Amino acid sequence: MLSFLIPTVVLLSLLCPASATNSAENTFVHCLVNHSEPSHPITEAIFTRNSPSFPSVLQAYIRNLRFNTSTTPKPFLIITAFQVSHVQAAVVCAQKHNFLMKIRSGGHDYEGVSYVAEVPFFILDMFNLRSIKVDIDTETAWVQAGATLGEVYYRIAEKSKTHGFPAGVCPTVGVGGHVSGAGYGNMMRKYGTSGDNVIDAQIVDVQGRLLDRKSMGEDLFWAITGGGGASFGVVISYKIKIVQVPETVTVFQVQRTLEQNATDIVYNWQHVAPTTSNDLFIRLILEVVNGTQSGTKTVRATFIALFLGDSKSLVSLLSESFPQLGLKQSDCIETSWLRSVLFWDNIDMAKPVEVLLERKPQSLRYLKRKSDYVKEPISKEGWEGIWKKMIELENGVMYFNPYGGRMDEISSTAIPLPHRAGNLWKIQYQTNWNQEGEEVIFHNIKVIRELHKYMTPFVSKNPRQAYLNYKDLDLGINHHGFSSYYEGSVYGVMYYKDNFHRLVQIKTKVDPGNFFRSEQSIPVLGHVERVRKVIEKSLISVLLCLGANWIWKLSQSRVMRKKKIQ
Repeated sequence: MLSFLIPTVVLLSLLCPASATNSAENTFVHCLVNHSEPSHPITEAIFTRNSPSFPSVLQAYIRNLRFNTSTTPKPFLIITAFQVSHVQAAVVCAQKHNFLMKIRSGGHDYEGVSYVAEVPFFILDMFNLRSIKVDIDTETAWVQAGATLGEVYYRIAEKSKTHGFPAGVCPTVGVGGHVSGAGYGNMMRKYGTSGDNVIDAQIVDVQGRLLDRKSMGEDLFWAITGGGGASFGVVISYKIKIVQVPETVTVFQVQRTLEQNATDIVYNWQHVAPTTSNDLFIRLILEVVNGTQSGTKTVRATFIALFLGDSKSLVSLLSESFPQLGLKQSDCIETSWLRSVLFWDNIDMAKPVEVLLERKPQSLRYLKRKSDYVKEPISKEGWEGIWKKMIELENGVMYFNPYGGRMDEISSTAIPLPHRAGNLWKIQYQTNWNQEGEEVIFHNIKVIRELHKYMTPFVSKNPRQAYLNYKDLDLGINHHGFSSYYEGSVYGVMYYKDNFHRLVQIKTKVDPGNFFRSEQSIPVLGHVERVRKVIEKSLISVLLCLGANWIWKLSQSRVMRKKKIQ
C-alpha cells in the first residue's frame, strides 16, 4: 500500500493549481507518468515551476547570461531524463498534448535555442544520460548525449594514454549538440570533425522508437552526424571512433602586437596554417588591447597551437615554413594529449586532470557569436584595413581556425557539414561582456554585426557560408508557418549549402508533422513545395522523353537517307 502511495504523493506535488493553462500542463504530467515504465518512474525527473529546485535546474546549464534574465521566457516544466523510457514518454506525450519540446545536452547553444522559446515549451534535459563506455581493442566508444567533452577525453585517457577524440577544446560542451553539429577541435586537420568519426548512433524518433544506425537507415544516420540532431529526434548516444595520439604532444602560445610585426606574421600565417603538416593546428586570435603609449589601442595576434609530436620537431618545422613567427624551444610545452586540453581551455596545467570532469565552465558571460569562411588569402592592405576597423570597434574579437589537411580530403557530402576543400580557415566572431542591461547588449551585438559586415569582401560568397555550431539567429528565424520552407532555406543554405536539400527530404520523411522544431531547425516540405517538386520532376521526365524521341527520330531519318542513297 505504501509503495503505491509514494508515487501518488510525488505526482500531486508536481501538479499546478487549477486553471486552463495549468490543467493542460497537469494532463501532460499525468501522461508522462502513465507512459513511463513502473520499474523506472519518471516522477523524480520532472520539475515544474512549483518545484523548489526548478530555478537551479533551469540555470544549471545556461551558458550565455543573455538568456538568464528575469524577462527570459521560461519553460513550464523540465524533464531531467534518467532513462531512455523517460525520453520516449516525453516525445509521445508532447505530441499528444501539442507542446513544444526543447532538447538540452550541455547548454552551450550560443543563441539559447536549446532552452528558450517564445511559445509554451518544456525542456528535455539530457545531462543525466552521460555514460561513456570505451573499448580500446576496437578503438571505439559509446557516449551518451549528456556527457561532456571533458568527460569523454578523461575516460578515454583512463584506458589509453595514446588515444583521443577529435572534438572541441571546451571541456564543458555537451556531446549531443556538439557531435550532431559536426563539432571540431584542434585535431580537425589530422582526423576531421567529430561528426566524421561517428560509426553508429541511438535516437528516439518521432514515434518514440529507439533506433540504431541499422534500424534508422543511412539517410537519418547521415543527417544526425552534422545536420543537428534536434531537427530529427532525440539523440541518445553516439558510437565514436577514437583516434591515436602520441604519448607526447607539444603546445605553445605566442603573442605579437602590430608594433611587433603582427601584420607580416599574420599575412604569412594564412599561407602556412592551412598547408602545413596535418599534425599541426595553429589557431590565430585577433583582439584589441592597450598600446604601449598611454591612451592608445593596438591589435594583438595570439598564435595557439597543438602539435602531435615533440617540441624539437615542431621548432624545426616552423623555422623552415614559418620563420616570421620566431618560435623558440622555450615557447613550447611538451605534455600528454589529455593535459593539452587544459592548456587550450586556459586551465592551470598543474591542476589534476580530474578538473575535466567538472561540468560548469570557469566563468559565465554575456556573449554573441557569428561565423564566416575564408577562401582566398587577404592582402597586407586588407589586413591594415581590418586592424583599423577593429580598433574603431574595440570590442570585437576574431578566432581563425585553419582548414586543409584531412578536411580537404573528405567529401563535402560525406556528412551534412559541407565546408571542406577550398576553405583556408573558419572565422568565429566574438563579443563578450559582464554588464547587465539592454543598452549594453545592443551595443555589443551592434559591434559584432559591424565587424562581420566589414569582413564581407574577404569571405565566402553566394552563399556566404556559416557554421551550424556557431548558432546565429541573425541569419534568419523559422516561424514554422506557411513560409517555413523558404524561411528555413535562408539560413539552411548558409549552414549546409547543397546538403540542405537532402536534409529537408530526410526531415520530411522522418518527421512530416515537424514536431522536432526550433528557430533554425530543418523545415519540412510544405504542400506547395511538394507539388512544385512533383511538377518539376514531371516536366523533366517529359523533356527527357521528348529529347529521347527526337534523338530516335533523328537517327531513323539518317538511316532512311542512307538507304535511299544506296
